[in-house]
Amino acid sequence: MGTNAETTFIEVNGARLFVHVQGDGPGLPIIAHHGAPGMSSHAEPSRALAKLAGEHRIITFDARGSGRSEAKGPYTHEQWVADVDAIREHFGIERFIMVGGSYGGFITLEYAVRHPERLSHIVLRDTAACYSFREKAKANALRRAHEFPDITEEVLDRLFDGRYESDEDFRRVHLIITPLYDVSFDPEKARRDNASRTFRHETHNYAFQNELPRYDVREKLKDLRVPTLITVGRHDWITPVEASEELHRLLPVSELVVFESSGHSPQIEQNDEWIAAIRAFLARHA
Repeated sequence: MGTNAETTFIEVNGARLFVHVQGDGPGLPIIAHHGAPGMSSHAEPSRALAKLAGEHRIITFDARGSGRSEAKGPYTHEQWVADVDAIREHFGIERFIMVGGSYGGFITLEYAVRHPERLSHIVLRDTAACYSFREKAKANALRRAHEFPDITEEVLDRLFDGRYESDEDFRRVHLIITPLYDVSFDPEKARRDNASRTFRHETHNYAFQNELPRYDVREKLKDLRVPTLITVGRHDWITPVEASEELHRLLPVSELVVFESSGHSPQIEQNDEWIAAIRAFLARHA
């Protein structure tokens, strides 16, 4: 079957979710959770992980309230974790490798502390153990306001407070802050990418108003023995390197790799190196 990809919709905990499956390799399956609730989708992790499709079966999906999946709440960490486990069960998977970046890393860690027996390995990317990074992220962003004057404290507070007024408002504000994410900013590419995304402000607003302020798994991570690879871009503005260093200190069986030429997306900006780091980590913890 090679690395052929399949897409489908499945019913999960009362919501219709869009799922993408690629690869049929002999390794344990990978389930990856995208970040950015209400804005991101399966497309980023499926593209980032594609080079592993000859070695693993890779399952990516649009979380409820994002992408092509049904906009049906609740948009809580508890629900998103339950959806991951239902997807695992749907595909008849006993144990798997979980990959999560940014907000997807929050859900990955929430899943890990609830269901550690289901995970063989964890791969994290540009994420954190708690919501302690807001002020540091704002300071990082405002240092670049001389380059991008539309990036203001008010714009950043609307992001972090979850105060988007509509889907189009979400789209407009995201385009303003897009230059912060990558080391090399391409405005034309940013506009194309922004136009192609599905934006759901209600998903984002609920998560950032109700879930993110309470997110803190630091105490629970000290007992988590699942081998974990922590990856982060050196120039990540929103979940800075310090957040990944804290994860490395907290997780008993962990490795940290910092990608020196990346911002928030080393899985895209340095994909070959990111994939190589995952392969080496899995080999060391076979």
